[in-house]
Amino acid sequence: MSALRTLVVGLGNMGRSHALAYHHNPAFEVVGLVNRSHPTLAPELAGYAITDDFPAALARLKPDLVSIATYSDTHADLAIMAMEAGAHVFVEKPLATTVADARRVQAAAMRTGRKVVVGYILRHHPSWQRLIAEARALGGPYVFRMNLNQQSSGPTWEVHKALMQTTPPIVDCGVHYVDVMLQITDAEPVEVRGMGLRLSPEIAPDMYNYGQFQVLFTDGSLGWYEAGWGPMMSDTAFFVKDVVSPNGAVSIRMPESAKSDDIDTHTKTSTIRLHRVGQPDQDLSMANEPGHQQLCDREAAFVAHAIADNTDLSRHLSDAVRSLAICLAADESVRAGVPVKL
Repeated sequence: MSALRTLVVGLGNMGRSHALAYHHNPAFEVVGLVNRSHPTLAPELAGYAITDDFPAALARLKPDLVSIATYSDTHADLAIMAMEAGAHVFVEKPLATTVADARRVQAAAMRTGRKVVVGYILRHHPSWQRLIAEARALGGPYVFRMNLNQQSSGPTWEVHKALMQTTPPIVDCGVHYVDVMLQITDAEPVEVRGMGLRLSPEIAPDMYNYGQFQVLFTDGSLGWYEAGWGPMMSDTAFFVKDVVSPNGAVSIRMPESAKSDDIDTHTKTSTIRLHRVGQPDQDLSMANEPGHQQLCDREAAFVAHAIADNTDLSRHLSDAVRSLAICLAADESVRAGVPVKL
């Protein structure tokens, strides 16, 4: 199979990492970059032409793959445009900012026969795969306790404020961890209860930079997720990843030196602790696990194999829609002040 002609759209942190992954993998040939501005890029990417006109680049370059890492409210339209032009799609999470738009992407994938991979980076992380397997082995019902708060400042806070023009933290980050919950329990989610608070005058009056929600499942399992962004956020207990069952618990334990604004902290696990009732705890060292760029490399490899092997990605895409629907229901609950039935 010849290299996949790849057009990279969006050159923020994730877009640059994906572009580097494609650049270094012979399964891909980067044919162009699309961005509204001309950012400073790694030397490996400096030779690629940048345009701000996606439709023109799509028509001129005729890519086999379009990689989308723009702001969330553009994901659905760009993905559909790419598929209708004949390209497969990699799109960063969240898939869209409404369930209706996510389902439009799903329908377009079915209609065109194109592959769509959503950027659930934790699915490619061996430590998270181990956590999910160990949690399933314990057996439910489960209590999921998960959060990711970021004491962001400077350029990172600027990025967060831009993201919050359309998407609150509990949606942008929450889809990752709801996806983990859904991989552990086979039960269906039935209700979401959310709360949120605007902690900064620098964001829109109708947006909140701190939120938390609970998910109730048919088997009695309970999920909790919390996310906050901004210079006011606490760096204490900012990273909780804990799954409890009647038979014990499996938890990610971070070193005291971990900082919430370090992008590698968001995926690294350090140690997984297995606690089984009546048995000594067992600590599994996650040394030498992949960092952020290596995980993007793994995602790229997954995309290449999915296209080459004609992998059925319908479950992958439906999972992305389902986790997004739960997080959007949480946002609805925050704004309405009432639980939302699913």
